[in-house]
Amino acid sequence: MDWILRILPSVIVGGILAVIIVLIIMSKLKERKKGGCCCGCPGCTGSCPHCAANVIKQKEENDEAE
Repeated sequence: MDWILRILPSVIVGGILAVIIVLIIMSKLKERKKGGCCCGCPGCTGSCPHCAANVIKQKEENDEAE
């Protein structure tokens, strides 16, 4: 019984962290369903200047890697 009391704080902190991670993942999935873009613009379809710049940068990095 004493070992339970020794690990209880770790279990509580781990549970809180697990809940926070699940909430973050759910938020990101909900945002993606709404059509959020790569830079987090609400309601963006991915055609904002931020996304275009990111796509160009990624293509350039891929070309350099090959």
